[in-house]
Amino acid sequence: MNIYQGRLLRLFDPWRSPLCTCPVKYSLHPYTGCSHKCLYCYATAYIGLRESTPKKNFIENLRKELDKANRNIIVEMSTSSDPYPPIEDKLRLTRQTLKELFRRGFRVLITTKSSLVTRDLDLLSANRSAVMITITTLDKRLSEIIEPGAPPPSERLLALKELAKKGVPVGARVDPVIPFVNDDPAELSLLVEKLQEVGVKHVVTSTYKAKPDSYRRIVSALPELEDKLRNIYFKEKTYVSGYYYLSLDVRMKLLRPVVNLARKLGLSYATCREGLVTKEFFSARSCDGSHLLSYSSP
Repeated sequence: MNIYQGRLLRLFDPWRSPLCTCPVKYSLHPYTGCSHKCLYCYATAYIGLRESTPKKNFIENLRKELDKANRNIIVEMSTSSDPYPPIEDKLRLTRQTLKELFRRGFRVLITTKSSLVTRDLDLLSANRSAVMITITTLDKRLSEIIEPGAPPPSERLLALKELAKKGVPVGARVDPVIPFVNDDPAELSLLVEKLQEVGVKHVVTSTYKAKPDSYRRIVSALPELEDKLRNIYFKEKTYVSGYYYLSLDVRMKLLRPVVNLARKLGLSYATCREGLVTKEFFSARSCDGSHLLSYSSP
């Protein structure tokens, strides 16, 4: 297989995590940084917490790389810097990128927290695409604390509904599940019910994996939880591929409300970098939603 990589179009999993279950795919980011500024973001450990900034000469450089790339490999936008930050409404850099990709016959998986993705329904519904939208909670107040720059959960649900109605296969990421923050089983179950109602076909979930910078942001915003989070994350010091993990039994307990209801409702489901690949926690052909592209009509 041709596995060409450029500076912009890179094969996913640069850290080669032993727990990664993603299929082979390209990862593409029109922007550096992310204006959603989620407290739990892992990417800030590498690039810092900063506003979304368009990459210089992005489209010109991308065209050169796409001409050399393998069109059989899915392109995911994006795995760290959201492709639909507020500035995209004006710059339309992601929209231009989609045009370049679809013109060449690439299949595209969008992963975002933004309802702005519906602006590009004309492109997405006419080409091989699927969309995964992250919703960590239905609680608007809590979302404003942990995802201060992202649209409210209600807007994301409406976006999923609109995409599904237009024939774009949609899934959702219910992650990260953070202990004592958004882990209430009843609320997680209600979230999965709402996702099924708006047309979601696939759900992926995972627990929060602590890094020093994201941990500091969370306990700074929610200081009443600092002692609890310190005890549950750092007492046993389960360190995997650069992250502090919860113990296995705690991770399974937190994720069961999501996967159990997804299974009951007939949705495919998976976990992300948890090492949980039994049928109880992983039923889908892909964890990230890549398999949704097989439902695309174009």
